Amino acid sequence: MRTMKEVEAVVVGAGQTGCILANRFAEAGREVLVFDAGVERGAQAMVSSQIWARRLKGTPGVVESVGSNPLGINFNTGQGGGGAAAHHYACWFRLHPEDFEMHRRYGVAADWPIGYEDLRASYDEVQAEVGIAGDAAAERWRPAGADYPLPPTPRFRQGEILARGFERMGMHVAPLPLAIATAPYRGRSPCVFDGWCDAGCPTGALANPQATYLRWAVEHGATVRYQHRVERIVTDESGRKAIGVIVADDRGERAFQPAALVVIAGFALETPRLLLASANDRHPQGLANGSGTVGRYLHTHAAGGVFGLFDEPTECHLGVTGGQLVCQDRYGKVIREGKDFVGGYQWLIGHASKPNDLLGIACSRPDLHGEAFSTFMADAALHFGSMTAVGETLPLAENRVELVPGGSAEVMPKMRVHHRFDDNALRLHAHAMKKGVDIMKSAGARSSWHGPIAGMHLLGGTRMGIEPGTSVTDAYGRCHDLANLFIAGPGLFPSGGAVNPTFTASALAHRSALHILGSWTSYAI
Repeated sequence: MRTMKEVEAVVVGAGQTGCILANRFAEAGREVLVFDAGVERGAQAMVSSQIWARRLKGTPGVVESVGSNPLGINFNTGQGGGGAAAHHYACWFRLHPEDFEMHRRYGVAADWPIGYEDLRASYDEVQAEVGIAGDAAAERWRPAGADYPLPPTPRFRQGEILARGFERMGMHVAPLPLAIATAPYRGRSPCVFDGWCDAGCPTGALANPQATYLRWAVEHGATVRYQHRVERIVTDESGRKAIGVIVADDRGERAFQPAALVVIAGFALETPRLLLASANDRHPQGLANGSGTVGRYLHTHAAGGVFGLFDEPTECHLGVTGGQLVCQDRYGKVIREGKDFVGGYQWLIGHASKPNDLLGIACSRPDLHGEAFSTFMADAALHFGSMTAVGETLPLAENRVELVPGGSAEVMPKMRVHHRFDDNALRLHAHAMKKGVDIMKSAGARSSWHGPIAGMHLLGGTRMGIEPGTSVTDAYGRCHDLANLFIAGPGLFPSGGAVNPTFTASALAHRSALHILGSWTSYAI
């Protein structure tokens, strides 16, 4: 195995958070090398096609997803330029202050080692960089922070129809905060609202990494090597610091890449997989696993779709995939107002709908076949409405990523993912679905129905915390057990609230990058 020239920092993963750190390091003049197992994709390589969209998703290292509620791995993940954020919907929310203190306030889950105010400045900074469109005043639930730099997306016909359902039930809606340009922004063109976010945005309106941090990192001098899978983190003889990584290219040739600092930004599955696969004599359970929690407390959001057919045209093809409006009136945590569960949920309202695939019209009625299905599709193409509940779940230690034994010692082991929803999540989902159908009827739907519970987003697996005995990293993502090994991404989340995680993961990465750069000589050793 050859040894390559040492660099100051290796970043594993060219997704959202890896690119934020790489950009910050390169901007500060540090020599940064980014490895990604997938292929290179620029914004202009994106194609508005459902077939193309499937190519952006998934991770080939999963042998099986098991448990009473197996997670859908494909749409939640991605490899290659931009990672999972290459096809994300850009629904960018801040966690609420109470989300950081779930155990202290409510006796469930685990507390974060930071609070909202610790992250507020990073939320504001990232928001200004990527450009979020929204109406902060209309979001009466929104935590304190800077106003959005871009005006909200338009409300199309479907949004108008569904909004009246909420309003008739005494509920409030606001424009959905989206990391999508509604006007020219930092060289990016405004959105054309044709609803192809799921396939990757070729215009640069959507703030995926190709249009933002990945592009900026390269412009600042970072090197990105695609189709290079990092298979091991290597430590020194003491086991107290990382000295580099073993990486295999697309021909299977392996090399040792020395580095003074290593950041793993492989998302909630690949990051624990890499740590477990890097076990050695000093770390027999895997790197950074002195607590035994690497791979554990994997969690998701308990999501469900609610659908309706209306007599009036809904123009459901217009807008963006994530939706037009949001309602967080049911975000409260405590058991009251007919609730029999801890935690809350929000509504993403008025998705731009394609005929099939994720959030597609056809997927709302898998029970129909033949002539009945054709009749439904012809009707729904003009009269369909949809919204999604994003529900909070409580992390369980049994929900985990584990390595699959066997295989060659020279190849990185594959993984198995275990997951179930507890009774609390099932009750939350049932409550949300009943309310959602009532809202659809209140909006004037002649028929309405809901889908099954589904896992939306991937969180945890390498959670941060104060105590090394119960967590993997500290408040900056530095592994408790190693001086210069950092983790970035939503795998750090001790809990997930009831909002999409990309904004918070980005703010965490920004905060960590500033801390690392300010203490570089302490870590890059």
